[in-house]
Amino acid sequence: MTDLERFLGIMEYQPVDRVPNHELGVWPQTIERWQSEGMPRDELKFDWFAGEPYFGFDRREFISLNFDMIPLFEVEVLERTERYEVVRNQLGIITRALVEGSIGTSRMCMDTYIEFPVKTLDDFRQLKKRYDPRDPSRYPQDWRQNILRWRSRDYVLVLGRNCQADGFYWRAREWMGTENLSYAWYDQPKLCHEMMETYADFTIEVARPILEEIDVEYFNLNEDFAGKGGPLIGPETFKKYIFKPMKRLVEFFKSKGTRYVILDSDGNFEPLIPLLMDAGIDMVWPLERAAGMNPVCLRAKYGRSLRLSGGVDKRVLPKGKSAIEEHLRELLPLIEEGGYIPTVDHTVPPDVSWQNFCDYMNAKRKLLEGKL
Repeated sequence: MTDLERFLGIMEYQPVDRVPNHELGVWPQTIERWQSEGMPRDELKFDWFAGEPYFGFDRREFISLNFDMIPLFEVEVLERTERYEVVRNQLGIITRALVEGSIGTSRMCMDTYIEFPVKTLDDFRQLKKRYDPRDPSRYPQDWRQNILRWRSRDYVLVLGRNCQADGFYWRAREWMGTENLSYAWYDQPKLCHEMMETYADFTIEVARPILEEIDVEYFNLNEDFAGKGGPLIGPETFKKYIFKPMKRLVEFFKSKGTRYVILDSDGNFEPLIPLLMDAGIDMVWPLERAAGMNPVCLRAKYGRSLRLSGGVDKRVLPKGKSAIEEHLRELLPLIEEGGYIPTVDHTVPPDVSWQNFCDYMNAKRKLLEGKL
């Protein structure tokens, strides 16, 4: 089977030669560790969404679109010590960040957020000027020349790379910050409604020129609207502000030939799943096991209408081959049923050795064929 036939087969619960082999990626610190442990440096690309021949990952191609503000803010270092730096980043957010252990922009811990660009409706209307959907720089220069090639593809084509189409909650949190946004749902309803409708309008108009020329297999919304204990926005608030614009966005994408709309969130967002399904979301991932997102339990509760991806507990990988195999065997019923693509439940952290990961991939290849 081709990579495209295999993906569509598993999404539609049809027989396949094996389940697609996908993974998210790794921390830069993990790559550094693996290199010290004998990883073949020249044989891995680490663009794991697009594929990785060394591990036999299935190919996907992503049509890169710029859904960010244009222009971005100018990055400004406001303060720097041996341990921390305070920076106004390209999104206009002021953060305090730990310097120790950083590789490029990848840090060993979360930044402390100090200030955000939107506090009022007037602030948002000023920021909206940076979100002109008609800006030609939002599109790859060669996208029209690729149309014929895409129409004859035998692999999965996706609109937008991962974390380009950050979703409704994600964008509002970038603009206001988690705490400020949590108050704004109650204190500034006009601002919140305008942010959600603006996001839907903007995303639709950026995507429209591409989707009028080519169908894609899926579009992914990155939301990250949950923590370990539950969602950061309750079902009633979600229904009041996000549900209708999200449903409108999903309906637009599907009307233009997008087969599936997929939603990504860390944490436990299960209380929102019924609303997400009603809005037309087809698949959720990466199913963080530390937050209680067990794919076997989710399938039993929500049935085949909700496809699943992820759900391999990253905390098991450092425990060695036997523990990894035992953990993966728990997923065999989903492999046999379909509608499920196993991956590590986020990027691979540096406590996973090169040997641990190779043991995982060897066991996973058997799992994908239902033979573990």
